Amino acid sequence: MSTLNIRKITPTFGAEITGIDLNQPLTPEQEADIVSAIAEYGVCVYPNTGLTDQTHIWFSRMFGNLWTIGGQGTRLSRFDYPHLFEAGNLTPEGGISTDEMARKRRAGDRLWHTDSSFTKERTTYSLLLAHEVPAEGGETGFADMRGAYGALPQAMKDRIEHLEAEHSYLYSRSLAGFPVTEEEVENGMIARHKLVHTHPGSGRKSLYIASHALRITGMAKEEGRALIKELLDFGTQPQFTFNHYWKPGDLVIWDNFCTMHRGGEYDDIHHRRDMRRTTVMAYPPPPVVMDPRFKDRFDPAQFEAMVDA
Repeated sequence: MSTLNIRKITPTFGAEITGIDLNQPLTPEQEADIVSAIAEYGVCVYPNTGLTDQTHIWFSRMFGNLWTIGGQGTRLSRFDYPHLFEAGNLTPEGGISTDEMARKRRAGDRLWHTDSSFTKERTTYSLLLAHEVPAEGGETGFADMRGAYGALPQAMKDRIEHLEAEHSYLYSRSLAGFPVTEEEVENGMIARHKLVHTHPGSGRKSLYIASHALRITGMAKEEGRALIKELLDFGTQPQFTFNHYWKPGDLVIWDNFCTMHRGGEYDDIHHRRDMRRTTVMAYPPPPVVMDPRFKDRFDPAQFEAMVDA
């Protein structure tokens, strides 16, 4: 019998989960139930968790090795731990960020996307914790890519079965109005992934698309972008989506391999939105040989030092 109290958000996608304290050590049975829930529902909402930065990271490690935030140029972090990603509108000093370039960069989060699809390594789960939320707006929309794939006409399934898309972070920022040239996009990081893959948690086929998708490999640019738009429009119809309206203490976990998400509009000049995310890496831990740029993302000493502090 499951240790979790599960309320479905839609008949087939998303669940609110209660009845478990994520701040406490979990039994193997509880861990297995949590992993099974995310595999089944794609998005799991844990309300009123009471998680701190440290317990947020501690719980996240259950799913695997965490992406650590480094290599962000001159951008500073307001967090003590490199495992936390700033997903709100605050400055390193904790005030509201009114910098126009930062606001334009954040605007890309309003587009439907999949976290880290623009990296070769990719990420499996994102775990977003709300600390402060605006008075209105700022919701997060989620889209079911397994359900969307299953509902595609067979002719479309046949058409896309063996296609690959190339993903770029700079491309999605440009779509949202961030000043990036096409040359900068082409010279930046670009990762190629199958347009359709088998979701490892459930064995079901899923679309793997996002606003980061720059083009379809081997297809004329405009034809490929038209196909990407068609799939994005199809997969974000109301029957495949729901919105989560945040309250402080909410933790939402989503599986990047079978979902998309986007942020909702809010008054980011006058209202604080303090959201902190951990992100689980998709590839296995050492001794696998990794790109040296990312070696710190699997440094277990960082985590052990945090726990021992």
